[in-house]
Amino acid sequence: MRPRFFGTRKDWQMAERFIASRREFLMAGGSLAILPLASQIAPGAVRSRIAWASDPFSLGVASGEPSSSGMVLWTRLAIDPVDIGGNPKGPIEVVWELSDDPSMKTILKSGKIMATEALGHSVHVQVHGLESNRWYWYRFHSGDASSRIGRTRTTPGSEQMVDELRFAFASCQHYESGLFTAYEHMVTEELDLILHLGDYIYEGAPGRSSLRKHNSPEIVSLDDYRNRYGLYKSDEQLQAAHAYAPWLVVWDDHEFDNNCAGLISEELWVDPREFALRRANAYQAYYENQPLGVGSMPIGADMKLYRDIAYGKLASFAMLDTRQYRSDQPNGDGAKKLDGGAMHPKSTMLGSQQEAWLFAHLQESEARWNVLGQQVMVGRVGRSSGESKLYSMDQWSGYDAPRKRLLGQLKQMEQANTVVLTGDIHSNWANELYEDFDKLDAGPVAVEFVGTSISSGGNGYAKSKQEDELFRENPFIKFHNAERGYVSCRVTQGQWQTFYRTVEYVDRPGAALQTRAEFVVEHNKPQLMG
Repeated sequence: MRPRFFGTRKDWQMAERFIASRREFLMAGGSLAILPLASQIAPGAVRSRIAWASDPFSLGVASGEPSSSGMVLWTRLAIDPVDIGGNPKGPIEVVWELSDDPSMKTILKSGKIMATEALGHSVHVQVHGLESNRWYWYRFHSGDASSRIGRTRTTPGSEQMVDELRFAFASCQHYESGLFTAYEHMVTEELDLILHLGDYIYEGAPGRSSLRKHNSPEIVSLDDYRNRYGLYKSDEQLQAAHAYAPWLVVWDDHEFDNNCAGLISEELWVDPREFALRRANAYQAYYENQPLGVGSMPIGADMKLYRDIAYGKLASFAMLDTRQYRSDQPNGDGAKKLDGGAMHPKSTMLGSQQEAWLFAHLQESEARWNVLGQQVMVGRVGRSSGESKLYSMDQWSGYDAPRKRLLGQLKQMEQANTVVLTGDIHSNWANELYEDFDKLDAGPVAVEFVGTSISSGGNGYAKSKQEDELFRENPFIKFHNAERGYVSCRVTQGQWQTFYRTVEYVDRPGAALQTRAEFVVEHNKPQLMG
C-alpha cells in the first residue's frame, strides 16, 4: 500500500526540483534512464542464437521521428506481452534491415543492436543516409524469429515544396472501453504520417467492462507500466497502424496519472517524492514503447518530448507537451467560472522554456502551414449552469494568460496558417480561435481541430440534446460530435482539408466508417469553411 501524504504546495515545489541522480534512483528501486552501450557488454554475455519458443515480436514494429534522411525504427522483444519477467535475461542481439521494396528482396541498410533488460528489451534504431520523400520497408530478426514487415518514409528536404501531405491524428484509446476499430479503417487511407496526441494507455485498475480487461491494479512500478503497454500494443489494429506509416507521438495524462499537472497529483495525499519516482517509471516505459529517438530518452522524472518535425516547406509540426510543465489546475480542477486562478498572469501551460522555444519556432518558421500537435482544447468553450458559465480548468481555459500569449503570438505572424490539433476530450470539435474570445468581431487568428477518442467513452453519440445551446453560447464552434474515430487531413499549398471519420460503435467488431463533417481552410485565411 502506498503511503498517504497530505502534501503542501511547498512539498510539491520541492518535488518539482527533485531529479534523482542515477545512483540515488537505482538505490530507491527506480528505473534506469541510461542506454547501455554495446562496448560495455561482454561479448559472451550477448544472446544471438536463440531458439524462441514463441514469437518475441508479439508487440509488432513501429517507426517515427521521420526526417529527410532517415527515421527511428522500433520494436520490443516480449514473449508474453503482459509479463516483462518472461523474457530471457541479459542482452539479446537484434538484427534490423531496411529495403526500398515491400518484399525486402534488396536490403539497402542493416545492422545489429542490443536489446537490454535496462530498456525493457526495446530497440530504437536511428537510420540515416536515406533519400528524401520516399517510402521504405523494414523488419527485425532475433535468433530464429523474424518480425512482420513495417512501412515507413522520409520527409521532403528542407528546401522542397511538395504538392501534398496526407496524415491522420488520433488519441485516447482506453483498452476496456472498446475495440480499436478506427485504426482498421485508418490504414485503408493513403497516409504519409500518423499523429497520436495522448492517452495511448490508461493507468487505472480493471473496471466493469465485459469486453476486455486491464491486466493489473492501477499501475505504479516500471514493470507495471511495461506490462500495461504490452497489453495495449498486443491489439492487432494498433499494430497494423504502427506498421503502416511513421508516427509522431506525444503524451497526455493517462500515460502517467489522471489529471496530473507537472509533479502535482490530483490526489494530494500522495507523497511528492513517490509521485516523482512513479513519473520516472511512466516516462521510461513510454520511451521504451514508442518510436522515439535518443534525444527523448528520459532522465529520472524528466523527459523532453516537445520538438519540431518538418515536412519540407509545406508543413512544420510542433509537438507540444501540455502536462509536464504546467502549473496546477486552478480552483480545484473541474468546471468552474473563468476567474481567480484561471486568470492568474503567472500561470503556465507549457512552462517558460517550452513556451519560449515554441514562439521562436513560430517566428522563424518558413513552412506554408504551422501545425501544433497538443493535448487539451484551446477554444474557450463554456456551458451555462444557473447564472454562471463554467469552463474546464484542465483545458487552456484554466490557463487564460498563457492562452492569450499563444494566440497573441499567432496574431502577430505574417503568415496566418496555424492549425492546432487536439485530443483528450473524447469528442470532435472544429473551432475558430480568437486572441480575445470576448471580441469575436476582430476575427480568428487560427483554427483548431479536436479529434475524438479511438475507444475511450464507449460507443458515443452523434448529437447531444444540448448541441443547439452549445453553438449559441460559443459561436466560434463550427462542429461537435461525440462518436469514436479519428481525423484525416489533406494539406496542399493552397488549402487544408479536414475530414472527421467516425464509427458508430466500438463494443463489437465490424463498425463501418462514416465521414461526419468536412472543413476547408484557405491559405492565409484562418476560418473554417464547411
